[in-house]
Amino acid sequence: MKIMTKFKFWMLAILIVPFFVVSCEDDPDPDPDPVNEAELLINWMESSDNPAGKYYVNTDMGEYTTASALHDLIAADKAYVIDIRSTGDYDLGHIEDAVNLTEAEVAGHLDAVDLSEFSDIVIACTSGQTAAWLTSLLNMDGYDNVSSLKFGMCSWHSDFADAWNNATSNDKSTFFTATATEKAAEGDLPTLTTGFETAAEIYDVRWDAIIAEGFGAGAITVANVYADLSSFYILNYWSADDYVNMKHIDGAIQYTPKVDIATDAALKTLPTDKTIVVYCYTGQGSANLTAYLRLVGYDAKSLKYGTNAMIHDDMTKSKWSPETPMEYDYVGMK
Repeated sequence: MKIMTKFKFWMLAILIVPFFVVSCEDDPDPDPDPVNEAELLINWMESSDNPAGKYYVNTDMGEYTTASALHDLIAADKAYVIDIRSTGDYDLGHIEDAVNLTEAEVAGHLDAVDLSEFSDIVIACTSGQTAAWLTSLLNMDGYDNVSSLKFGMCSWHSDFADAWNNATSNDKSTFFTATATEKAAEGDLPTLTTGFETAAEIYDVRWDAIIAEGFGAGAITVANVYADLSSFYILNYWSADDYVNMKHIDGAIQYTPKVDIATDAALKTLPTDKTIVVYCYTGQGSANLTAYLRLVGYDAKSLKYGTNAMIHDDMTKSKWSPETPMEYDYVGMK
């Protein structure tokens, strides 16, 4: 009787074990945790694995060429100039041999043309701001000999200078303050939803998106900022000394260039639920930074013409002057 009982027990065990084995094998794997796209992209951008081979924002960001330096490079046959102004503006007058392209066409053009004989590729726009934005994106993408013409075509000849001459203002001098506003506590990174799971793929999608939307999507005027100042997070992209000595927009928070915009510094103090308005002296440095912030998912905008459009006479550096244009010759000159 005991023998039969043991026999039945073992037969039952033999039948049951395969059932559990098969059942376990049929269970689907649990869904993997979703990729945090922004974190993946930002970590990659801060590494040496990206196309620039470095964290561009805190190393080389801000590649400008003055009109006088460009003039010398052209004389030495070392500069290739790309003019991204409208066809109409280009036809009215441009630097000799400059190639007229849209922002979206530039990267493809650089890949298609042999430019090995040139040491510098210089992007020219009207004021220098759109060119600075595009240069930032190109530098991030590995085009390391690209720079923007500082102050744009306005600096080449006074015939082009209306944009800057009309932009300078002192209207906000009485609204600036030396009182500091502290950075917020660290929060979350932005949310990206490209659907890709590698940093390189996410980057490609985001880079194309920022190029497609153009500089205008990430730019804002002084009038629009002051119309609802409290609704923005104002990022002052100056040194700590300039933040105090030249004063700043009331409520603006100071971020040191090439230091603070990093995950191991103050990047996570930037809000993800508010528009970030970045400002500098001329709108060119803020255009550089805004390109990066938008690429990694922040709703950032560059304040056009910077403090030149708010406190021009009080500025101690990077001021536009009617004497800035170099009066160099150009095609179409009368």
